Amino acid sequence: MPDAAPVIALTPGEPAGIGAEIAVKAAHRAVPARLVAIADPALLERAAARLGLRTRLVDADHGSRHARGVLRVIPVRLAAPVTPGRPDPRNAACVIEALERAVAGCLDGAFDAMVTGPVQKSAVNAAGIPFRGHTEYLAERCAAARAVMMLAADDLRVALHTTHLPLRSVPRALDADDLERVVRVVHGDLERLFGIDSPRVSVCGLNPHAGEDGHLGREELEIIGPTLERLRGDGLAVTGPLPADTAFTRDALRRVDAVLAMYHDQGLPVIKHLGFGRVVNVTLGLPIVRTSVDHGTALDLAGTGKARADSLLRAIEVAARFARRLSGAPRRAAARVPSS
Repeated sequence: MPDAAPVIALTPGEPAGIGAEIAVKAAHRAVPARLVAIADPALLERAAARLGLRTRLVDADHGSRHARGVLRVIPVRLAAPVTPGRPDPRNAACVIEALERAVAGCLDGAFDAMVTGPVQKSAVNAAGIPFRGHTEYLAERCAAARAVMMLAADDLRVALHTTHLPLRSVPRALDADDLERVVRVVHGDLERLFGIDSPRVSVCGLNPHAGEDGHLGREELEIIGPTLERLRGDGLAVTGPLPADTAFTRDALRRVDAVLAMYHDQGLPVIKHLGFGRVVNVTLGLPIVRTSVDHGTALDLAGTGKARADSLLRAIEVAARFARRLSGAPRRAAARVPSS
């Protein structure tokens, strides 16, 4: 592990979920980064004990290299005892505090990237804290003009125009100006983060058969189609609107670098089916690098030791690669981290 390995903030997410367990497992693997977990040390210690993994928790400034079995920590103490599988809203503020410290560290240069574990949104909302998801939270916190959720696995990349909305709200959220911003963010970050020259993006329609010439809905004719035509006029390689059931065929995917789906469950079931465990959640359009796992809190697995850390490890690898690409130069061996 070189001294210039990126410094990555790791937030385990829901304390009653599998986040702490997979964070500990990641600490015992060779990773291309210096991980700094922002979490309650007692939670991490209990997870390590359940897993039977001898794990040494050290100060966030400790050392310049990643060592297996050693995890740097910035403490955020939980407000209530944790029972695996049973989220407690009293700990919601601590979950958000960990995110806040990670974002602040990325914005001020203490961290090169942040990787997030899964959050139980219902527990956060039950505590009276408005929280739709990491993507929306990070967009607001970073004052991003438009953040976009993308899941990536190998060469398959699926971005979303809308994220955590009830299905009945999706048509009302479809707006030509916003769709143009989303496509431009996807196009720009395929270049900036993924290093793809002249990226090609296909865009799904909203309705079955992409509206069937207006017989199954007019959003394709009135919003999506004209927007894509303008973007093509500006030189962007965008195709669509395409019926979603053909946009994801193997031949269609070979011709593009990413697919833009109109809503959450239009695109994500496909990529999770094809690449679960290798999928990484990437937030596009931010001034910082943020990746995440492709799964939820897995409350049924919490405390069993059976949760796999594959997606977290992949998220760390991708975050480190993006951070290196954006830095353009090696980082100093001694990274400054936020104090506890």
